[in-house]
Amino acid sequence: MRPFGAYVVECLAANGVDHVFGIPGVHTVELYRALPGSPIRHITPRHEQGAGFMAEGYARVTGKPGVCFVITGPGLTNIATAMAQAYGESLPMLVISTVNPVGAMGSGAGHLHELPDQRQLMRQFTAFSHTILDIAEFDTVLARAFAVFSASRPRPVHIEIPVDLLVRDSSGLGAARAISPIAPPGPNAAAVSEAVEACARASRPLIVAGGGSKAAAGAIARLAGLLDAPVLMTTNGRGVLSDADPLAVPLNPGYDAAHRLLAHADLVIAVGTELGPTDFDDTLPAVKSMRPKVIRIDLDPEQICRGLPADIGIISDARLAVEALCDGARQREAGQGAERVRATLGDFETGLSARTRAGLHLLNTLRDTLPDVIIVGDSTQPVYSGCLGFAASTPSSFFCSATGYGTLGYALPAAIGAKLGNPSRPVVCITGDGGIQFTLAELGSAVEADARLIVILWNNQGYGEIKSYMQGRDIEPLGVDIFTPDFRKIAEAFGWRWDKAARPEVLRQCLSMACAHQGSTVLEIDEAAFLEAFPA
Repeated sequence: MRPFGAYVVECLAANGVDHVFGIPGVHTVELYRALPGSPIRHITPRHEQGAGFMAEGYARVTGKPGVCFVITGPGLTNIATAMAQAYGESLPMLVISTVNPVGAMGSGAGHLHELPDQRQLMRQFTAFSHTILDIAEFDTVLARAFAVFSASRPRPVHIEIPVDLLVRDSSGLGAARAISPIAPPGPNAAAVSEAVEACARASRPLIVAGGGSKAAAGAIARLAGLLDAPVLMTTNGRGVLSDADPLAVPLNPGYDAAHRLLAHADLVIAVGTELGPTDFDDTLPAVKSMRPKVIRIDLDPEQICRGLPADIGIISDARLAVEALCDGARQREAGQGAERVRATLGDFETGLSARTRAGLHLLNTLRDTLPDVIIVGDSTQPVYSGCLGFAASTPSSFFCSATGYGTLGYALPAAIGAKLGNPSRPVVCITGDGGIQFTLAELGSAVEADARLIVILWNNQGYGEIKSYMQGRDIEPLGVDIFTPDFRKIAEAFGWRWDKAARPEVLRQCLSMACAHQGSTVLEIDEAAFLEAFPA
């Protein structure tokens, strides 16, 4: 006899899943029966929210779905925030949960972990949620999930399995099979032809690259060169052009300098971006009034209709569409594009606050000191600076939770997932003294998983950003000056090395020592002391 729970594990392994994040419970133990003999590595977080964030970090750097096993009821409610973050960031995540037995689910009788309707909760932040009522349908539902991940806008998928089905004999289902991959759609030839003509007529073209453009980085660099077009990268699009490219504009599109660049373009080619308010603030109406020609490339037809309306909409995989534009575009004479970039970046650097300059200095030092580093950020001061204007070297080498859903506690578990997904690269987590306390216990998970990290702990003794916001609105700060623990003792209790970068000039040395250490390091930075080197 082969229990259905074992068949689920075999199907995941057959389809390239190599990590599963989860905390075993009495409702999920049958999913664990076959894990020890499988090629799948199980990672145990200290909270299901951490499991979800780990899956996100893993998905960011690998492009593969992050997979989680969670129990009925509280397992799902605990991971819900991470799933909502993944939904907002368009990341592939597969959450397999249990549910009470057939005939008992939603009964209101008071069964362990009972919710009235788990799927109703999951529908808010998934591409779809499905309850397995017949073990023979699992293959089809899993294929649907992988189709979402590979051929449409990737978002979380939830599959729930009644606990009584996990012990059902699945021998009659045969061997687990690999799912035939479904290719994403390519561009419509007529739309591409129209877009090529628009490119030929434009004198001030601009490319806006979002998170959905990362796999098209090479094609975008080629198109930018052909059109002599600056590439304005949203936070999730950073690194699509490298920090050394003269056409790269790594700025928040809503910032004044970037907004002026956008508003004065006569052609905007938006690739894989929502053109949403977390990147553009309230600047899009002004751009719309300038009436540039707008080409939008996106997998999601509904998204093309939001934000800045498209004159030419191309529903397609970003790489395929941009390559098609490259094939039709004519080479322009270089010069104006790079000048527009230099003017924009010079404009940005004028009048930056001390805190923003300090944050950018920190991020630039990480990039320049640690080759091929992956920087994972929480919602904290240096990361906000990075969202404004940090130039990442490669796609997915700088990402954070400060856009979209905007949760706290993201960076540490997401950095663990990123390190597990790409163990050969250095991974740095940047978090605040407030944010890290959301998922502080995941320090233990990192040690257990041998995920060696550097955590930059930006300490301003509370929720500094919210405090400043309250003061700016003439609200007496309340609830933001929280107790600050001794992070050195906490780090050492979890088996981490602790160090302190008191001044910017010692940061490189501290990073070198952290890299030489065989384990993980918490590098604490006191904001007030660090900012002394950046006078207003």
